[in-house]
Amino acid sequence: MLQGLIGRKLIGGALAACVVLGAGTAVADEVGKVGVDWLGNDIIVEAIKDPKVEGVTCHVSYFDRGIIDRLHKGNWFEDPSDSSISCRQTGPITIGDIDMGEGGEEVFKQGISLIWKKQVVNRIYDKANETLIYLSHSRQVQNGSAKMSVTTVPLYGQNVVWTNGKPK
Repeated sequence: MLQGLIGRKLIGGALAACVVLGAGTAVADEVGKVGVDWLGNDIIVEAIKDPKVEGVTCHVSYFDRGIIDRLHKGNWFEDPSDSSISCRQTGPITIGDIDMGEGGEEVFKQGISLIWKKQVVNRIYDKANETLIYLSHSRQVQNGSAKMSVTTVPLYGQNVVWTNGKPK
């Protein structure tokens, strides 16, 4: 109970709710939780449906520090930047108005510290290879992290519907 009051779900979750409501990004649904030690640390697995690409679901996992670990390390207000992502086709694919730029666009973000640190998922369209790329990483105001994970959803040979027409 105390862990929940101090942990990611209250601190980061409240921030994530504000971000999700304000930015129109995807919402994560927790689908798994695995305890990894006696300190109360867990690995959380969440499912995220891409709001602009129907038929694609991403599963993101991350480390959620327990209260004992927070007390021991003295860093109460943030979780590690580590995350993993895997995205797959989970239904017929319909692609809406997505950003075709090199940096793509944010599909999802949530707080992993009290204020400054975010876990982010970006979608990038690789036109040459007809592939959607999903990148999970953390964003910080300073001292950015190089910890990231990438996954792809190939569109080649699939019956994909583009609501604005397939890019040329």
